[in-house]
Amino acid sequence: MARKAASAVPGTPIVRKLRCAVYTRKSSEEGLDMEFNSLDAQREACESYIASQRHEGWVLVPDRYDDGGVSGGTLERPALRRLLADIERGLVDVVVVYKIDRLSRSLMDFARLVEVFDRNDVTFVSVTQSFNTTTSMGRLTLNILLSFAQFEREVIGERIRDKFAASRKRGMWMGGWAPLGYEVRDRKLVVVGPEAATVRMIFERFVKLGSATRLAAELTGQDVTNKRGRPMDKGLIYKLLNNPVYVGDAVHKGECYRGEHEGIVSKDLWDKVHLILQKNPRSRATMTRSQTPALLKGLLFGPTGHAMAPTHTRKCGRLYRYYVSTAILKGSRDACPIGRLAAGAIETAVIEQIRRLLVSPEMIVATWKACRAEDSAITEAEVREALYRFDDLWAELFPAEQARIVQLLVERVDVADDGISIHLRTDGLASLAQDLRYNRNLNRAA
Repeated sequence: MARKAASAVPGTPIVRKLRCAVYTRKSSEEGLDMEFNSLDAQREACESYIASQRHEGWVLVPDRYDDGGVSGGTLERPALRRLLADIERGLVDVVVVYKIDRLSRSLMDFARLVEVFDRNDVTFVSVTQSFNTTTSMGRLTLNILLSFAQFEREVIGERIRDKFAASRKRGMWMGGWAPLGYEVRDRKLVVVGPEAATVRMIFERFVKLGSATRLAAELTGQDVTNKRGRPMDKGLIYKLLNNPVYVGDAVHKGECYRGEHEGIVSKDLWDKVHLILQKNPRSRATMTRSQTPALLKGLLFGPTGHAMAPTHTRKCGRLYRYYVSTAILKGSRDACPIGRLAAGAIETAVIEQIRRLLVSPEMIVATWKACRAEDSAITEAEVREALYRFDDLWAELFPAEQARIVQLLVERVDVADDGISIHLRTDGLASLAQDLRYNRNLNRAA
């Protein structure tokens, strides 16, 4: 009975319904806001083709698979991913597109799509390039057309790169973030007065200091930032000092060309900066360290009560720092049993003890009480949080700032044969807590 109902007319073949999904794509978003756009035109042509194949059992699935403003060089497209998911679920029998490059411009990507189609017995049809992927001739035609589509994409890329290179050689600005000191107007770099003055100041100060570390500390103290509000750390300073834009040049692949924009620093100042940068970084760092304040200057005392003064010496090109008893410096070699201490070792030991003392319950309470004398609203929890933050921020501080903090916190450090004893300033602890709470110069992760 069922077979008789399936064929009303004897000899008429049964036509299997083929569910057809239309996929459309446009690379740019231009014109997509129009009432009838490119995606609509592609879909209309595909729907007409499906209607012409109604006698073959073709029916249009109601879902729309439209990718607007998406490149064909990737498979990561929302509508395409949805289409592939429906194919895997067995909801589609035929994929219909206006042209094959709407589906993909990459031969490798298209091979992956064909694998998905074959695995799920899905046919691929292009309405303007009549073929389907179920025949060997269709596959050959597909590969040839897709190869040309990929060739066209690569040629377009080469043209864009050549145009970009030619524009850079003419000194034109080709987009991106404008450097500090400039803004972009009509696709050209224009000098911004106040920012340009900051850039010149950074170049001039680097010539005088010869150290990006010291310059970064100075700029942070002056609240100098880049265009995005980030403090000028060493990395940003080196990037700025090496940017040829500031002498009026444009760069493409390591080659400098005269730019259309006005330079901010003179060639003479640029050459002075780069003469310093060409020096061995180790030698510049050594010079910087020798000029850095000693952390425990005026605070360190030996077992006999004599102060221990900072000093340094050089050997084989290396710098060695020490704290030496003033008794020995005055010629009394037997006056102090601990005549000399390595600066790095004693400073590290003192800092480690300070870190432990700051987070002890007794010190937190003492600091809180001292803070309340100036700010009655401050809570013990706020003081605790500020003192715990010190441990994280210490490594981010520059040497001069570390020395200032130690002078603020420490009243005296006594050295004995069996260890060291540190006397902290209560008022200094209160000032530190307030600084950590309010002064953003101390909270500047690079």
